[in-house]
Amino acid sequence: MENSQKGFIPVMLTPFLNNGEIDYRALTQLTEIYLQAGSSGLFANCLSSEMFELTNKERIQAIKYVIKVVDGAVPVVATGTFGGPISKQADFVKQVSDCGVEAVIAITSLLTDEDEADNVFNERVFDLLNQTEDIPIGFYECPVPYKRVLKPAQLADFVATGRVIYHKDTSLDLGQIKEKLRLTDGNAFGLYDAYIVHAVESLKAGSAGLSCIQGNYFPELIVWLCDHYNDESLVIEVNAVQKFLIDNMDVMHNVYPIVSKYFLQKRGLNISTFTRRNVGSFTPSIVKEVEKLYGDYTVLRSDLNIQVFI
Repeated sequence: MENSQKGFIPVMLTPFLNNGEIDYRALTQLTEIYLQAGSSGLFANCLSSEMFELTNKERIQAIKYVIKVVDGAVPVVATGTFGGPISKQADFVKQVSDCGVEAVIAITSLLTDEDEADNVFNERVFDLLNQTEDIPIGFYECPVPYKRVLKPAQLADFVATGRVIYHKDTSLDLGQIKEKLRLTDGNAFGLYDAYIVHAVESLKAGSAGLSCIQGNYFPELIVWLCDHYNDESLVIEVNAVQKFLIDNMDVMHNVYPIVSKYFLQKRGLNISTFTRRNVGSFTPSIVKEVEKLYGDYTVLRSDLNIQVFI
């Protein structure tokens, strides 16, 4: 997952049956859709997966299942830290690593409390690295329970250990991203941007790729953008895709991930809109917005001659 590999890393959904159990049949189909779309990796057991609503047993089972379906086609990363003493977090990192992931992801907001200083955070990170042997580690600036954004110098120090190979950035700050990329240049490391608003500029700046929720609506479109963001013959089309994504930001974030599961239903995936997390009501007005999004995307996809598999 180095900077030379521009690609899309989906933040995977967890399909559930209507009784609340994980729907592994739908998870198989969903994983295959991500792969068929051209994803260069997968991020399992993340916020979009409703990771905080899963038990440790379910987390491990789902990660193993995804890796089995992927069968080596692309690398998989997965979250392995869920709070508590570093020794406890290190133990679960090892369990996740044993599943066969490329890197275990640490949630920045679960290593220290919101009011604790950067030096405390840094100490915890190095403690975690020391207690997890040679396991490759990544960071995710998850907005839950609060958002802790790494400063560029912090990230550079961690990457310099040779242990940190992945970073999902949610800073929403292109300047910070550029500085993170500058300070980590030359390392076996990839920064994947979650903020679709400046996707093209982030890719041009040197981000390894994108890791955004929009891929849970149309992964093939995000792959297309990663493939063509710098194509001078497609500047108009690239700008149209970027504008489409920006214009529909609010629709795709409203009562997510219910909305994305409904969108996938529209595409033909046999997936329930059931979520364990309480994200609000899926009202008739929101349904209409998602249906309009589906129609607009269908036109855009046709204009760009993008192949889809469902």
